[in-house]
Order: sequence, then C-alpha cells, then structure tokens
Amino acid sequence: MQQVDQLKERPAPLNMGEVNFSQAEDVRLETTRARFSNILKRHGDLTERLSRDSDKSVFERLQREFEAAHASQTQEVCLDGEQWNDGLLATIRERVHMEAERKVMQLQGDSAAMPNLTFYEKITYRVGNKMICCLDGARLGIQYETSYAGEPCELFHCVLETKSFLEKMTVLEHTIPFFLPIREAENEYLSLNAMKFIDHVGDLLQAYVDRREQVRLIKELYGNQMGELYCSLTYHMVEFVLADFDWN
Repeated sequence: MQQVDQLKERPAPLNMGEVNFSQAEDVRLETTRARFSNILKRHGDLTERLSRDSDKSVFERLQREFEAAHASQTQEVCLDGEQWNDGLLATIRERVHMEAERKVMQLQGDSAAMPNLTFYEKITYRVGNKMICCLDGARLGIQYETSYAGEPCELFHCVLETKSFLEKMTVLEHTIPFFLPIREAENEYLSLNAMKFIDHVGDLLQAYVDRREQVRLIKELYGNQMGELYCSLTYHMVEFVLADFDWN
C-alpha cells in the first residue's frame, strides 16, 4: 500500500509532443514581441525623421515646382487605357530634353540657334492618380495623388533624371516614405520599362494609404473594444488585443 501511495503522489510524466508544442509557442511569442519592439523603435525613428526641417523643405520645394509647372501649362491631357504607353513616354522625354536645350540657349544668349528648335507646348499629362510634367534641368516629374473612399489624401512626388535617350532614367529625389521599396522598384523596373516603374510606384503608394486608412477606421469604430493595436510602418502587419469584457 505504501508503494501504491508513492506512485499516486508522483506527477504524471509530460507527453513529449506537449513539451515541444509549448516550447514552439514560447518561441513564436518571443519572436512576435521582438518584431513589435523593432516596429515601435522604427516608428519612433520615423516620427523623428518626419519632424526634420530638411524633409519638409524637400516636399515644399517640389510642391512649388509642380504647382509652377501646372500653372505654366498650355494644355492638360488626360490619358486613359492604351493612350498611356511607351511611345508617349518617349515623346514626353523628348519634350524634356528640348525644353532643357532651349533653357541653355536662352541663358547663353544664343538667339541664332533658337529658331532651329521645334516649339513644344507645355503639356501636363494625367494618368489615373498621376500627374506627369516636364521640370527644369532635364527632369521628369510625377506627382501621385492618393485618395481613400473618394476623399483626397496625401500628395507624393518622384523626380526622374533623364540625361539622354542612351542612358536609363534614374530617381533623382522623391517624397515617398522611406519604408516603401522605392529603390527596389527602381532597380527592378526603371532600367527596363520606365512606364511600368511609374505605374508600380503609384500602386505602392495607393495600397499603403488604403491599408493605413483602414486601420485608422478600425480604431475609430472599434477602439473601445480593443486593448492595444500594433502595426508595421507599411501596415502590412496588424495585431490587436481585445479588451476584457464581462460576457455573463
């Protein structure tokens, strides 16, 4: 009887499957905590970066340039479907180079060569949520106009440098959030198909704004039911904790 009692007092051995499952859960939880800690740190870095005067001044300077280009236009062309193609983009690049050449001759006072230059109207092009225009200095400007539920949101800018038709265009400067993969898009698309790059960046920006606004709407509608809400800078990953309620 004493041996039986001793056996009863011994704890039941843990199943190895249960141990492995528990350890895997702990690892996943620690990984999730580490990822969100990194997100919070990056969010703090972003807040600091956005508060810098240099970033604000870049946006303000580019916004003034785009507004000036739009104000000086002689025509605005709205493109739809197949009208936006590689051939049209080549025409726009030609206009950029012709305008840059004209500016150089004006500065040099070479009036004799001016009549040899074909006159081009100052045209801005609208393709979906994009406005495309020629900027001074052999630059091509794209302004992205994002929206959500029919309401306008932020403007973003991307300026491409086009030195010659023999060289690929490069991203000179932009106001796109640093955590979106603009450089990856440049490396993957711009050297092969500039039109695809321009469209891809527009899709990136609109998708980012859509996700961000959806999270904002969730917080407004269900914020009182959530204890905490975490999200990545790109809003690809969102996690929230429901508040405790007395369901009885």
